Amino acid sequence: MGTINSALGIIGGALDADQAALGVVANNIANANTPGYSAESPTWRQNTPVFLDGVQVGTGVTEAGSTSRRDRVLLQRLDQQQQLASASTTRLAALNNIQALFTPNSGSSTSAAGDIGTDITNFFDSFSSLQADPTNSALRNQVLSAARLLSGDVSSAARSLNGQQAALDQEAASIAGQVNTLTSAIAQLNLAIQSASPNQDAGPLEDQRQQDISQLSQLIGINQVTTEDNGLSITTTSGQLLVSQGQSYQLTTGKVDGLTQFYVGGENIAQPDPTAVGGQLGGYLTARDVDLPRVLSSLDQLAYGISTAVNQQNNAGTDLAGVSGSGNLLNIFNPPAQVAGSAAAMAVVMTDPNQIAAAGAGEGSGDNSNAMAMADLADNARIAPSATTSFSLTQNLSSSTPVGNSVTGATTVYDAKGKSYQAAVTYTNAGPSTADPTAEQWNYQLSLGGVVAATGSLTFDASGNLVVPVADITGIMLSGLSDGAPPLNLTWQLYGAAGVPQLTQTSSASAQTGTSQNGSPGQSPIDFYSSFVSALGSTVAEAQTESTAQSASVSQLQSQCNALSSVNLNDQAAALSLLETSYQAASQVFTILNSIMTSALNLGVETAVA
Repeated sequence: MGTINSALGIIGGALDADQAALGVVANNIANANTPGYSAESPTWRQNTPVFLDGVQVGTGVTEAGSTSRRDRVLLQRLDQQQQLASASTTRLAALNNIQALFTPNSGSSTSAAGDIGTDITNFFDSFSSLQADPTNSALRNQVLSAARLLSGDVSSAARSLNGQQAALDQEAASIAGQVNTLTSAIAQLNLAIQSASPNQDAGPLEDQRQQDISQLSQLIGINQVTTEDNGLSITTTSGQLLVSQGQSYQLTTGKVDGLTQFYVGGENIAQPDPTAVGGQLGGYLTARDVDLPRVLSSLDQLAYGISTAVNQQNNAGTDLAGVSGSGNLLNIFNPPAQVAGSAAAMAVVMTDPNQIAAAGAGEGSGDNSNAMAMADLADNARIAPSATTSFSLTQNLSSSTPVGNSVTGATTVYDAKGKSYQAAVTYTNAGPSTADPTAEQWNYQLSLGGVVAATGSLTFDASGNLVVPVADITGIMLSGLSDGAPPLNLTWQLYGAAGVPQLTQTSSASAQTGTSQNGSPGQSPIDFYSSFVSALGSTVAEAQTESTAQSASVSQLQSQCNALSSVNLNDQAAALSLLETSYQAASQVFTILNSIMTSALNLGVETAVA
C-alpha cells in the first residue's frame, strides 16, 4: 500500500510539474511580441531519492520556476556597439547638414552658403574686367555687386553654422533628462532584483533593466560592472558613476561660453575628449565641439584672408577721384579685427564704386595697374598662412672635406603672412677639436633671407656622431620683415626622434637628403576653399563608412541575441505538444494507480468504494 501511495505522490508531482511548465510556455507565447522580453525555460529539479531494501529509487521531479534565456556578455557587447553606432549616426546627420551648406553650384537662391567657390572666382574676375576700362562705371558697380554676393554668401554660411551649433547644443541638453530618468529606473530595478532574486535570474525584472540599459547606451556611452546580489553598477566611458546598486547619480548641465557642458559629481564628462562620450550625446558633442568649429574656423580664415588682402591692395592705389587709400579710407570690406568671427561679420562697407582704386599710387584715373594687382590676388592672396617656428636639415658632412672648405645646406621657411625666406647654412671644416683631437669641428653660419641670424660650431666624435651642441639651437631671430609680419623666431632641430642627430659626418660625399619645417605659405582663396570643401567631404565619407559598419555590427549582435532570447513560436508549439503528451501520460498512470488502489481497498469487489 505504501508503494502505491508513493507512486501516486510521484505522479501527482509530475502532473504539477507539467502544469507549471505549460504555464511557462503559455507565458512565452503571450509575450512573443513584448519588446525586451526574454523567452523562459522551465527549471527541472530532481526530488530526493529514497532507498527500498537498499536500492535507490527516484521520486520524480519538481518544476522549480523558470530561467530567462539570456547571455549577459553578449548583451553587454550589444550595448557597447549600440553606443558606438548611435554616436556615429548622430554625428553623420550633423555632418550632412553642414555639408549641405557647401554644395557646389547650388546657387544663392537655394543654399544658405550659395556657391562660394564661384563667388570667389567672379569677384576677382570683376577686377580683370575693370582693368580693361578702369573708368567704366558699370564695371565698377560690377565689382561691388560681386563683392556683396561673396560677402553675403560667406556671412550667411557662418550664420547657418552658428545656428546649427545652437541646435546641436539644444539637442544635446535634452539628453540629460532622459539619461537621469533611465539611471533612476535602473537603480530602482537593482533594488527590486536584489530583493526578489539575489542569487538567480530575476526574469521580467531583468528584462526591464536590460531594456533600460539598452536605451541608456544609445543616449550615452557606458561601462557596466556586475555586483553582488545580482546588482549592477554603471559608469560613463570616462569613469564617472551613474548607477551604483540602488543609487543613481544625476547628469547635470551648465553653460560655459554659451554652450552646454555635462557633469557628473562636478566632473565634466566630455573633457578632455568629447569624441569619447559615446551614444547620441557623444555624436552631438563631436559635431558641436569638433566638426562644426573646424568648418567655421576655415570659413573665418577665408573671410579674413580675402577681406584683409583686398582692403590692403585697394588702399595701396588711387580711386577715380584721385584719392589715395592712406588711413584705410578705401576699404571695400568691413576690416576684420581678428580671424575668429570674420565670416559672420564679412560685409561690403564701400558704397561708392568710384572709390575702387584701379589706378596705382600717384597715377591718373585712367591707370589700371592696381586693378591688375587686385585681380592677381586670386592667386597671390594668402589664406591661413602660418609662421615657421622650427626646421631641420638632414645632411652628411664628408669627413674628407679639406680644412677650411665649406659645405652648404638650405630650406625654405615662412613668416606669419606667408612670405618665404631661405634658411641657408654654411658649414666650414675647422679641423680636429682642441678639446678632443679625435673629434672633428665644423663652424656654421646660418642666414635667413640673406641676413646672418646665427653662428656657432658643431662637434662630431670619432664615429661621426654629433655630440656638440647637445640640444637643438633656439632663438634664431629675423625681424623687420618687409611685409610687416611679426619677427621670425626659429628653432633649428639638430636632433630628431629618440635623440638621433639629423647631421652626421662620414666618409661619404657631403649631401643634403631631407628637410622639414612646420610653417605654411597658405593657399590662394579658391585653392583654400576647394581644399576645405574636399576635406569636409572626406570627413563625411569617413563618417558614413563608420556609421554603416557600426550599424552592421549592431544588426549582427542583435540577431545573435534574438536567436537566443526571442520567443520562437515553432519551438514553443513543440514544447507545448511535448508537455501536453507528458501530462496526458502522467494522467493515465494516475488513473491506473487509482484503479489499483480502489481494488486493494475493496478487496477485489468492484462495486465497493471507488
